[in-house]
Amino acid sequence: MSAHSEEDPELIEAAPTVLVAGADAAGQRLDQWLAASLGPDMSRSRVQMLIRQGAVRIDGKPADETRRKMTMGESVSVVMPEPEPAEPQGEDIPLDVLYEDDELIVVNKPAGLVVHPGAGNWTGTLVNALIHHCGDSLSGIGGVRRPGIVHRLDKETSGVMVVAKTDRAHKALSEAFADHGRTGDLERAYLALVWGIPQRPTGTVDAPLGRASDRVRRAVVPEGRDDARHAITHFAVRERFGEKQQEFATASLVECRLETGRTHQIRVHMAHIGHPVIGDPDYGQAFRTKSNRLPQPLKSGVQAFSRQALHAWLLAFRHPATHISMRFEAPFPRDMEELVAGFRKL
Repeated sequence: MSAHSEEDPELIEAAPTVLVAGADAAGQRLDQWLAASLGPDMSRSRVQMLIRQGAVRIDGKPADETRRKMTMGESVSVVMPEPEPAEPQGEDIPLDVLYEDDELIVVNKPAGLVVHPGAGNWTGTLVNALIHHCGDSLSGIGGVRRPGIVHRLDKETSGVMVVAKTDRAHKALSEAFADHGRTGDLERAYLALVWGIPQRPTGTVDAPLGRASDRVRRAVVPEGRDDARHAITHFAVRERFGEKQQEFATASLVECRLETGRTHQIRVHMAHIGHPVIGDPDYGQAFRTKSNRLPQPLKSGVQAFSRQALHAWLLAFRHPATHISMRFEAPFPRDMEELVAGFRKL
C-alpha cells in the first residue's frame, strides 16, 4: 500500500466507515478496538498502517497514536483505500543491464530502487521495471509479487543482481543462493565504507540476528531467542583512511562476504563490531558526529550522504542452462565513488 498523506484524494473521496465507541470500548487501545470492530479480515497491523496513513479520524480529527485509549461515545471514521492490483504491472523504468539471455538477466541496481512490491512500495520497483523490459517471460516464475527474484538488495544498497526468466533458472539460482556458495560456484562480495579501522585486517562476525524494537530493524540477539537466526559475515579491510592523521576521523573500505543471508546482515554486523557503515540511517546514527572532525569538502559530503555506503560489487555463478561460470562486477555508483575519493585524499 502506498503511503498516503492526510490530503490524499483517494482517502478523501472514499466513503468512510463510521463507528461509535460503546461502553465496552472505554480504556481499550485504538488499534485493538478497531481491529475487533472491523471484522475478522482486519488485522491489528493493517489497522496500525491505516492510522499511520491518516485514514482514521476520531471526532473529525486525525488519529496519530495507535495505542491511545478509547473513550465511550467517540466517533471513529475509517477510510479504506482502494485495493492495490494483485499483480505488479510493468513500468518504463531504466535498467542498467549487464547481461541478458533467454534464461536470466543481470542488472546493476541503483540505490533508491526497491527490489519487489510490498507494503508502501507497490509500484516503482525493480520488478515493475523487469516486467516492462522482459514482457511475459517473467510471468509466474517465483510468485506473483516477486517474479524471477532469487535474491535481493536493500533499497539503498546498489550493485549486481541476477533475475531468473525461466523456472529452470529460478530453481537452480534459488538453490545456489540458499547454499551461499558453500558447495557450489556462487560468489558474492560487497564493499562497505565504514567508520573506524578494524583492529584485524580480516575477521568474521558470527552473531545471530533477530527483530529489533520495530518491524523493520534488526539487531544482534541472544542465540536462544525465538526469532534468532544464524548469521555469519566475513570481512577484509581493503583500504584505510586517515590512519596517520589523528585529527581526522578514520574510516575503512571493507569487503564483506556472506555465509548466511539475513535482512540488513552486513549493516548490523559491522555496527555490532563498532564500525557501522557510513551514512546508514538505521545503524550508524551514533557515529554521525564523527563527520565534524573531517576537513572540507569531505565533511559536507559525508553529512549530505543520506544512504548506507554499501555496494554489491561482485556476483559470480554457474549458468543454470549452459553450466558456464559467469562473473559480473559493477563499479561504484557516482555518489559512493566521490565519497571514497574524498576519504582517499586524507
